[in-house]
Amino acid sequence: MTSVKGDSSDLSAPFPRPDWLRRLNRVGGDLARHPAHLIPLDVDSLLGAASAATGLDDFGADDFLEPLGVLSQSLNDESDASLMGNLLARGDLLNLLGNRLSMVAARKAEPAIQQEGISAPIFIVGLPRSGTSILHELLAQDTRLRAPLSWEAHSPCPGPKAPANWEEESIRRAENIFTFWNELVPAYATMHEMGARIPCECIWLTAHSFRSEEFLGRNRVPSYGAWLAGADLAPAYTIHREILQLLQWRTPTNRWLLKAPSHMMALPWLFAEYPDARILQTHRDPVQIMGSSVNLLRALCWMRSESVDAELIKASFAGEGLAARLSAALDFRDSPAAPASAFQDIRFADLMENPLATIADIYPGLDLPFTQEVEAAMGDYLAAKPRNKFGKHDYQFGDLGLALETERERFEAYQTRFDVPSEAR
Repeated sequence: MTSVKGDSSDLSAPFPRPDWLRRLNRVGGDLARHPAHLIPLDVDSLLGAASAATGLDDFGADDFLEPLGVLSQSLNDESDASLMGNLLARGDLLNLLGNRLSMVAARKAEPAIQQEGISAPIFIVGLPRSGTSILHELLAQDTRLRAPLSWEAHSPCPGPKAPANWEEESIRRAENIFTFWNELVPAYATMHEMGARIPCECIWLTAHSFRSEEFLGRNRVPSYGAWLAGADLAPAYTIHREILQLLQWRTPTNRWLLKAPSHMMALPWLFAEYPDARILQTHRDPVQIMGSSVNLLRALCWMRSESVDAELIKASFAGEGLAARLSAALDFRDSPAAPASAFQDIRFADLMENPLATIADIYPGLDLPFTQEVEAAMGDYLAAKPRNKFGKHDYQFGDLGLALETERERFEAYQTRFDVPSEAR
């Protein structure tokens, strides 16, 4: 079995890269002093290219232009991107802009899309690496619930130039992208399973507003991160709903099952858009989470950048960064604005020890019966997906160079409130 730690003595140390990628990036560096000379990421270039590719020019509400401009500037000035990194970034941005154009056109052609009601959606939230993904995947085995799949987030609807086999091509393209990520940094496959037909995180939907943590996970963009921390996230949840409506119009859906750790920082906006939402919050020892979270972000950054700013990653996904996420969620939960009945808590330890019994306890709060068919489907899924199926991601708190006692004190009240056992020693 593969075990991946990286270099625990230096968090800025890179993961191994394939030789072809090293040579490609080296040539890119030789050809241009600035990445934008080869791969333009300026807003005008992106808007023009997206319009030319689709034959459309209506991007919808213009509230995406400011964050796109901040992101573009941050990518150009701060990302230390490789040639491959800039190719991937431009591809991401053009895909999102093309999707915006196609979605606006679809809503104009079919006004019924905007009449689709999204009733009592279920949102899974929690710190990264706290069991949100496996909970999402298990609940998705219930055919009464629908999770948006990765290929659907990458291609929510066909544009006017889409081929007849658009869905098949969309799945193929998405699968190729995820396979390619693992080729860029082979260690990534042991950290986070990706696939076109795997449920995706909501940051892939909110990315269409250009107000999303998705860009922080893929790129080294501190100025954009600072802008996002103070941004109005209402447009992100508006487009989130618009995408669900579009997907639901194409394939009728009883109830949506959604997930993203980043919702913890945005619960006021989430409930403003979905007042009847149900929230499932997972809980795990934050100290245990830190090491693997930081290592995952290192791998993502290394796919696109020539250097890794470990301290920047730690600022968001270790210590104070994780505490801020928890505080944002708990402050809202403790406020009069939060419907207390909307929240349920799931301990990671219980989910790992007895997943089906833990999930059965959730169902009454979702107003759903936990049937034998649902239990059997979840059991079959677990049997086919053992832990560490693609190798072990073995990265620990001690690799971060942080003081254990300090971090234990930081999260003591949280662990006491939710009876979260300590894992890291």
